[in-house]
Amino acid sequence: MFSNTEDWYAAIPEETRPPKDQPFYHLLAENDHSYYVAYVSEQNLVADETGEPVDHPDLSDLFGEFEDGQYPLQFQLN
Repeated sequence: MFSNTEDWYAAIPEETRPPKDQPFYHLLAENDHSYYVAYVSEQNLVADETGEPVDHPDLSDLFGEFEDGQYPLQFQLN
């Protein structure tokens, strides 16, 4: 469920603001300028079906080496 600040939520334009009653996730993301961690609602997730490794500097903090198309968790987060 949603667990960010009300200010963060209010900053999303109302016409694109996702409902709070769905899962939200922290994702390793990138754009043309930088890498970052994004907070995304489940309705906005899109599966990466390429099977290719991910390039993000924080990846090794959370996951082991890419193996058989996936990354094993280094440790349980919650």
